[in-house]
Amino acid sequence: MLQLSAAQPHALHDVAATRALEAAAAASLPAHTLMRRAGAATARLALALAPHARQIWIACGGGNNGGDGLEAAARLQQAGKAVSVTWLGDPSTTPADARAAWQRALAAGVPFTPGPPADLGPHDLCIDALLGIGLRATSQRGAAHELRALLAALHASPATLLAVDLPSGLDADTGQYAPGFAPDAPSRAARHTLSLLTLKPGLFTGQGRDACGSVWLDDLGCGALAPAATAQLGTQQQADGRQAQRHASHKGSFGDVAVIGGEGLAARGMGMTGAAWLAASAALHGGAGRVMVALLDEGTTLAPPWPELMLRRVHALDWPQLTAVCGCGGGEAVRAVLPEVLARAARLVLDADGLNAVAGDSALAAALRARANAGLSTILTPHPLEAARLLHCTTAEVQADRLAAARALAERHACTVVLKGSGSVTATAGERTIVNFTGNARLATGGTGDVLAGLIGARLAAGLSPHAAASSAVQAHGAAADQWPAHQALTASALAAALQ
Repeated sequence: MLQLSAAQPHALHDVAATRALEAAAAASLPAHTLMRRAGAATARLALALAPHARQIWIACGGGNNGGDGLEAAARLQQAGKAVSVTWLGDPSTTPADARAAWQRALAAGVPFTPGPPADLGPHDLCIDALLGIGLRATSQRGAAHELRALLAALHASPATLLAVDLPSGLDADTGQYAPGFAPDAPSRAARHTLSLLTLKPGLFTGQGRDACGSVWLDDLGCGALAPAATAQLGTQQQADGRQAQRHASHKGSFGDVAVIGGEGLAARGMGMTGAAWLAASAALHGGAGRVMVALLDEGTTLAPPWPELMLRRVHALDWPQLTAVCGCGGGEAVRAVLPEVLARAARLVLDADGLNAVAGDSALAAALRARANAGLSTILTPHPLEAARLLHCTTAEVQADRLAAARALAERHACTVVLKGSGSVTATAGERTIVNFTGNARLATGGTGDVLAGLIGARLAAGLSPHAAASSAVQAHGAAADQWPAHQALTASALAAALQ
């Protein structure tokens, strides 16, 4: 059994791939072996998480996920723990493996109750074995009142919560709760998820990270049978995506970055130059050899906030030699320069107002797609609303399947896409999709997206492929937030200065 961290790469498998693995494993093993292994793994983790629990309550559905819970109950009972089970199954209709698990639980003396113990405390343990990856079949039938009541009790309990395979109601592929399954309020209880056979993408994106808490994996001895991965979990090794720096280097060895954005006060009575400076600072601290800033306010007399940064006019940039980061604080002014940027920049990170301009202009969209045919590299960095504009759909539709949305954008615009958010997704046609494992809610503050764009630009300028540059920068950006001192406020400018 393995607790997930950002230290190692991990393959992600969707429900279809997991079902295929499950079928292959079941065909090669004696009857009931997989469920018995799953129950044993659940019981082992339960004992490790709550060794002194006075009570352990297990809520079991009527399918095979419930069977895993019944197997765990039998083993915990045999270990001398005070176990009680609420089971929604019917011995006459439940699957054969789950029925055998129910019989073993009865034989072990496990008590069955209609609901949770009345006095569960924070040091006790609840186990969610209601649905697992059976959510979609359950949703098609409509969830029974009893199942929803048990799920509400699990969410409301002060006891540590362990979900078997994944939290009930969470879609394993998308990381979104099915309607009516999300908790009414954030839980203060510790949450853990034991993913069985495979890791699923939904554990790490959308609502998955909050729902799952600490994630554990047990492949039940079937790892060698796993099919091709659906996606990959980003790792800390990827976060350090920079190339080795030779002693005989100079500033030209690490690439030039030009940040194009920062609409000034004269344009619309508002100043957005800070976004451009933040992106430039991130590129500077992220290792770029030289960083230039082309503000979209030709009349500015402001000196750069960092003396290492150089001011340039857009039309004076040496396009074949640099990586452009365009759109940060660009406002409406960015539309006027985008045709030149899209046609001439050898490498481009398009962010914020640059994305909005493309979404609303078919000619700019066509110019964006044409970059791939011309051998020019492009990375888009939308948040969900910007992605929705580019896909001409709603934000809810983007969030409903974040991996699919990122892949659709990458295919449509022939580029690399970073769909930002909890579990940011990096997608490139022909490359394995990467789901980010780092970062936290402290990044939800103004300017951190500009910082990410600048850091991606630095990685791209250093010679990494667009896919590697984007995924490594996303990982490093999140890791910096994870390592931030708890007592210190995280601001975008401080984050940019902390990047390595």
